[in-house]
Amino acid sequence: MSQDELPTVPLFINGEKRIPTNSATYAVRNPATGKVISHAVSASDDDCKAAIEAAQAAFPSWRTLSPVAKATIFRKAMAICAEPDFLAAVVDSVHQETGATKQWAGALNQHYLGNVFAEACDTVFSLRGELLSSSAGALVSMIQVVPHGVIFIMSPWNAPLLLSLMTCLPAIAAGNTVVLKTSEYSPASQLFAADILKEAGLPAGVFNVIHTSLQDSPARVSEIIAHPYVRKIGFTGSDRVGKIIAMEAAKHLKPCVLELGGKAPAIVLDDANIDAAARCIVSGAFVGSGQGCIRTERVIVQRGASKELIERIKTVASTIRAADQSKDPNARLSCVFNSGSAQNIIDMITEAIDSGAELLVGDLKRDGAFVQPHVVLGTKPGNRLWDRESFGPVMTIAIVDTIDEAVDLANETTYSLTSSLWTQNTELAFTLSPRIRASKVIVNNTTMAAEPRYHGAGFGGSSGYGTFSAEEFVVKQLVSIYKPEGQKYIIADF
Repeated sequence: MSQDELPTVPLFINGEKRIPTNSATYAVRNPATGKVISHAVSASDDDCKAAIEAAQAAFPSWRTLSPVAKATIFRKAMAICAEPDFLAAVVDSVHQETGATKQWAGALNQHYLGNVFAEACDTVFSLRGELLSSSAGALVSMIQVVPHGVIFIMSPWNAPLLLSLMTCLPAIAAGNTVVLKTSEYSPASQLFAADILKEAGLPAGVFNVIHTSLQDSPARVSEIIAHPYVRKIGFTGSDRVGKIIAMEAAKHLKPCVLELGGKAPAIVLDDANIDAAARCIVSGAFVGSGQGCIRTERVIVQRGASKELIERIKTVASTIRAADQSKDPNARLSCVFNSGSAQNIIDMITEAIDSGAELLVGDLKRDGAFVQPHVVLGTKPGNRLWDRESFGPVMTIAIVDTIDEAVDLANETTYSLTSSLWTQNTELAFTLSPRIRASKVIVNNTTMAAEPRYHGAGFGGSSGYGTFSAEEFVVKQLVSIYKPEGQKYIIADF
């Protein structure tokens, strides 16, 4: 296919796909092959303003639409997500844009897209206010929940459609309207969210999608955050970019939801089921080539269980290979999202080994954007491999003697999204969990495990703060109604 024949990924503004005349575009590449697979429109300042204005215009009618009408739209969207042809198109797009294996892309979208819309259906009925017993003489006092208005959301590439919906739908279900900026790496995959919602009957302007090139993003993001119609900002991505977003929002005192990085620990105690722990930890570390904020990156094991656990992890990890599925259909891992990321992963591992850590599994090489699974023993705080999110198929193991040491080492991080704890002592699990500084403590399962109605938030620092839940996208408003007759007012009546 020639460059002229490649598809152009349009914007989605006010219910319509747009390719503005003389608009700038940028190339989107398959990270596994390096080949250009499409060109995406890079939104101009005017395009961004049009998206914001469409969202603002749609807000009054959307916020007052009945919960039943909103839920009907989300139920239709849930049915669309289950259609085989639709799922096949999504899986192919995610595979092409992000390099994800088709098995992983299929599992994510087949099993979780429907859940996101089911939760949105529930949300429209569950948001409610509170009737107060007035202490100030009001006839009626109540607290009602009120949507903010236009929300600006930036969603990443590593689960492009799923994360776009997970971050945008709570705000929409709560009565807000949204402008979504896609990742420059996955514009077509994220644009499927607009296809779903339009077909389901979402009114024009409630959901808008823009793309920007890497070069244009700083200016466009700054302009959108500054726009007076934009009331709140949501961002999922690295803590480095999260700090930039927070500083831009602070210029205008606008609130943010920042779901940032992770360095999830798995604590394995002496009494753990070692076989289950090893298989689960390897899966949680390497699935999706390790590219996720809730992947297991650090394993902290008590000495009594360490020998058996390490041998089991080595055995399981050594069977997993990363390869281009067009050449090796049985490969369980694919590439990371670009060659620069691959080199950074190798550099982090090399630095740890140079500082005294031991390489148990892996070859310390990259082939373009492909990195094989690596397991490293003896990394310590102070090494980048311990301190910073790798976003790759890497696991580091530390051995401790006591439970207290395990908890302290787990907390030796600026990240706080999730964790796991392996023990067969339920009472001990309940006792230890509050001491682990993480939004989730998953006992005897992967750090990736979650409950649909619980939206974990980082405790600040490198994991950010706030959650993509409906409650984050409403404000509480006091309404008190008084009888004017017989009232006396300060200054006027005294």
